Amino acid sequence: MKPTSWGLWTACVTAACVAGGCQRPGVETRPAGAGGPSVVVKPFGKTRDGQTVRQYTLTGAGGAVMEVIDYGGRVVRLLVPDRTGRLADVTLGCDTVTGYEQNPALYFGSLVGRYANRIAGGRFTLDGTAYRLSADLHGGTTGFNARVWRGEPLSEGRNVGVQLTLLSPDGDQGYPGNLQVTVRYWLTAGNVWRIEYTATTDRATPVNLTQHAYFNLKGEGECTILDHELTLFAGRMTQVRQGLLPTGQLVPVKGTPFDFTTPQLIGARITADDEQLCFGNGYDHNWVLDHQDGTLARAAVLYEKSSGRCLEVWTTEPGLQFYCSNFPAGTVSRKSGKPLCPRGALALETQHFPDSPNQPRFPSTILRPGEVYRSVTEYRFGVR
Repeated sequence: MKPTSWGLWTACVTAACVAGGCQRPGVETRPAGAGGPSVVVKPFGKTRDGQTVRQYTLTGAGGAVMEVIDYGGRVVRLLVPDRTGRLADVTLGCDTVTGYEQNPALYFGSLVGRYANRIAGGRFTLDGTAYRLSADLHGGTTGFNARVWRGEPLSEGRNVGVQLTLLSPDGDQGYPGNLQVTVRYWLTAGNVWRIEYTATTDRATPVNLTQHAYFNLKGEGECTILDHELTLFAGRMTQVRQGLLPTGQLVPVKGTPFDFTTPQLIGARITADDEQLCFGNGYDHNWVLDHQDGTLARAAVLYEKSSGRCLEVWTTEPGLQFYCSNFPAGTVSRKSGKPLCPRGALALETQHFPDSPNQPRFPSTILRPGEVYRSVTEYRFGVR
């Protein structure tokens, strides 16, 4: 699929863009000593069962640098400039394969599938047949985040990337059908990380893919995202019950701590007396995006004042899961060497709604033979 929408970034920085958007730096900033855009491939390590893992370093014409490994399609590093042109790594990750294997539940920077988010009880019925999954979250106990994908460097003009392919066989984690998945990561001259997903199947099956990057626009070594300002272009959310499973109701966010329709500091209302917040120990919910026709549209804007970094999320998906790392402090160390801290990063996962196979009123996630699953998300980095 040719990346046809890169030109949309130009439109985003015009005065016609609504308040709260990002701007591109006035000049292109580049890492010291860097040449033109490139993809460099090198070994990253081996999995515990001996599979070789490779790293693809994408150096963009606009100054951003992204390191991707074929184990889980994970983004290990993502360096983008601040308002002065200084680069910082703004995503959580690990320096070794072992680090990822020891902390699979964190999903650092990984592709998630076959089904991102939750399926109630790990069960669903499709075309009269009941299916039982290996787990109810993010595709199963051994989801796409724990597979070694086949990687291939990409280049088109001033844009560089990596193509990742995977065959999920019939019965994988309990899902029906042989699912062939292709994901392309592009890093553009405008510091846009574009993700293109496609998939086909030989039997009807649920498919809901996403990327589970964790962002901190101050840098991954910093300890809080509560001072980040977030805007979500979503007037409703999927209401949940205990266990963060949808009730099936799409409820308005107006007048609640979930109203990010205007820019709000993430930490301003996160401890409010609200049942939905209690269920998630903070924000870990799916927002119903206002734009629902399947074309690429803006879903979120994230801004961090001290660095000036700004991130716009654009997607063809109907939903966005905002998760602000509500896990407790532990022994996991970040690449900076500092311990992982609660709410030290956030995820903005573009996807269909959780538990859709069991919720007939939600947009369908069923892919059938002869159809092609297509989804696009762009993370557009800029400054204010």
